[in-house]
Amino acid sequence: MQNRIHNFSAGPAVLPEEVLQEIQEEMISYRGHGLSVMEMSHRSKVYQGIIDDACDDVNEILSLGNEYEVLFLQGGASTQFYMIPLNLCADDKVANYVNTGAWATKALKEAEKIGKKIHIAASSKDKDFTYIPKEFSISENAAYVHITTNNTIRGTEYKIDPDTNGIPLIADMSSNIMSKPIDIKKYALIYAGAQKNIGPAGTTLVIIRKDMIDKINPGLPTMMDYNTHIDKGSMFNTPPCFAIYVTGKVIRWILNKGGLKAMAEINREKADYIYNILDNSDFYRGTVVKEDRSLMNIPFRLPSEELEKKFIAETMEMNMLNLKGHRSVGGCRASLYNSQPMKAVQDLAQFMLDFEKKNK
Repeated sequence: MQNRIHNFSAGPAVLPEEVLQEIQEEMISYRGHGLSVMEMSHRSKVYQGIIDDACDDVNEILSLGNEYEVLFLQGGASTQFYMIPLNLCADDKVANYVNTGAWATKALKEAEKIGKKIHIAASSKDKDFTYIPKEFSISENAAYVHITTNNTIRGTEYKIDPDTNGIPLIADMSSNIMSKPIDIKKYALIYAGAQKNIGPAGTTLVIIRKDMIDKINPGLPTMMDYNTHIDKGSMFNTPPCFAIYVTGKVIRWILNKGGLKAMAEINREKADYIYNILDNSDFYRGTVVKEDRSLMNIPFRLPSEELEKKFIAETMEMNMLNLKGHRSVGGCRASLYNSQPMKAVQDLAQFMLDFEKKNK
């Protein structure tokens, strides 16, 4: 594929070139049907096959069995911040949250806005969200415990699937879903905006364990009720058809690459290129406790903001884009999602070494 830059964006993020080429080939006429997926009725047999295949591949890659429902919804992870307490926290229950950064904070605030009782089971706010809390203090009468498994802005990541002693565990996995194997049985509900690690912006993957369906609060607004989407197979109204189609292709691409175990090995190798530089330099500085460092998002600082601006400007000249840190924390950040080519990471690592020699 011609004229491809190295895209280190935290999201919308890089997609596999093989998938983009497949989409290009099918853009005008999907598999000989004479129209694009973007033009196709979601009520057609052809589109039903597309969404069914995507759900089947989610089931296969995560080994869901018959215990979970797979949904493709709209509204991003931010809508799930509201839907989860609305559906799954009864008025006499307490929603428990582990606060590990900006997105976890947003999630718990949405529960507060609709009048739910909340409890902070653990927090890393005391050290600017630079680590993952290892112990929880779960409240009495807990409806669930909510975690954010990878913190895109701060660059921290859970390395194990937490044990909540039988309390339903809910996870925002937007930025590390399908990057490594997980113990799916630990989770009552998983959700992820697709645009970081498994697809384009526009759809949100929600995986809900079937025993949680009986706990859904009655009398909810139609579109905010998980039952609506479960009963209609994610197609109560027109779904984000194209985004689901592309996400399905990306998940199939992951399966064809060897699945989650293979992804984890590749992601570790990619991250090591950058972390090895941070660990052996007095010019670059990592910002996260080593044991909790993310494989997906690597924030780092240089000796001064002036050098950081110069670093960003020169990477752009080298067709390495979106290495500027989040506006709330500054610095630099490299996002190395599943689809990030090894060549892009190797080129960035070499640039970092060369930049240090020239500017130290």
